[in-house]
Amino acid sequence: KAMCSGKLQTGLLVAGYFVYLLVGAAVFQVLERTAEKQEKMAAAQMKEAFLQNFTHLTVAEMEQFMKNLTEAIQNGVYPVGNESQIEDSSWDFSNSFFFAGTVVSTIGYGTLHPKTAGGQIFCVFFALFGIPLNIVFLHRVGKMLSLLCKKLGKFLHEKGMRKKKIKFLTLLFFLATGILVFLCLPSVFFQITEGWSYSEGIYFAFITLSTIGFGDYVVGKQPGRNYFSYYRMLVAIWILFGLAWIALLFNL
Repeated sequence: KAMCSGKLQTGLLVAGYFVYLLVGAAVFQVLERTAEKQEKMAAAQMKEAFLQNFTHLTVAEMEQFMKNLTEAIQNGVYPVGNESQIEDSSWDFSNSFFFAGTVVSTIGYGTLHPKTAGGQIFCVFFALFGIPLNIVFLHRVGKMLSLLCKKLGKFLHEKGMRKKKIKFLTLLFFLATGILVFLCLPSVFFQITEGWSYSEGIYFAFITLSTIGFGDYVVGKQPGRNYFSYYRMLVAIWILFGLAWIALLFNL
């Protein structure tokens, strides 16, 4: 019975956690999308005006243009290419979900951030409840993984191996599989999808899973690259399980 209620609790926790992220993503999307569109249109108009007058701009006007351009880029608006990019929102659902995941896991790349007052206040409360929820979730997933560890240990013990040796071997096993599954393989995947070098992929994976999150490398952000539709959502899920694996390592 205890086993059954434990499984039910775990199921509810996982479901609740994902619902929390999905709802958060939807709210961020609603709050931020319009403001972002206005920003993109303003940037496009600024570029238009510049292209019409750039032959006889004063130094001061040129300085102002550079300032506005820098500001637009810091806000994640790249006035490169044609008008169609106004329609591509950084706050589409996949991106919003990715953002919600980086908030609760405290990675915080800083490449996408709420700019409206509503979005910022919501972000405070979303993180306030989301971070503890994330810790509980990771702890629970880590626990499930450590049960696998125990099973492996039991199996080895029945084969007549000593306790100390078993502890060392299970740790080694989880370290090796984790490094393979969460660092080495994803880096190949990033190399193909993002066009990074393999070492950049490893660097990105480590900076992300250690929750340092500099934001110098972020997935799905390069203008002009074609990503498949749920790419960032997939990466968000990789991050969550990678964090659970790290939590498990600390447990072990």
